[in-house]
Amino acid sequence: MAVKVMIADDHSMVREGLKQLLELEGDFTVIDEACDGVECLEKLKIIKPDILLLDINMPNMDGLEVLRVLKETKIKVKVLVLTVHNEVEYLLKAVDIGVNGYLLKDSESAELKRAILTVVSGEDYIQPSLIPVLNARMIDRNKDNIKIESLTRREMDVLKLLAVGMYNKEVAEHLGISERTVKNHVSNIFKKINVTDRTQAAVFAIRNNLVTI
Repeated sequence: MAVKVMIADDHSMVREGLKQLLELEGDFTVIDEACDGVECLEKLKIIKPDILLLDINMPNMDGLEVLRVLKETKIKVKVLVLTVHNEVEYLLKAVDIGVNGYLLKDSESAELKRAILTVVSGEDYIQPSLIPVLNARMIDRNKDNIKIESLTRREMDVLKLLAVGMYNKEVAEHLGISERTVKNHVSNIFKKINVTDRTQAAVFAIRNNLVTI
């Protein structure tokens, strides 16, 4: 029996190309398409594909948000993210949410089909070339978590305010403490998270989702 596929991508030529590619040998059937995240979720309330090929960059609701909604609802479908993004942060976010597979759009057709069959069978599939950077980032994040756990609650408050661009005086006024106390906190934060300036501290906070910019 052919694998039932749904494609969510905002480019019609991409959807048509994937449809022709997958249906060429009869092993896959594209049963529906969506051009944005909202349409994708609405259609998934009605149809039941074996797998969803999901782009990240889409209007109205991007692919990662679609993935979050799917994980929070009763809609059960295997999801293979098919994207141009080879940045590890996108992959890490998708993995954290619970994606079943992640593949780049410049992959060979044979790898796409292999990825689909792997995911449908119940196993996860990450493009092999991305696994080393994913593993390295996971190790770095574990190290970052240890650093985060070393911060006191007040130091965490100060770090978050630094990350959104506040100066020491503004942080002091916001938290109701003296500027000297803020300076002491900043010094301790730099030592604990192993950075040397405010920009590096902000990057650390953003990278670990302590703030949203």
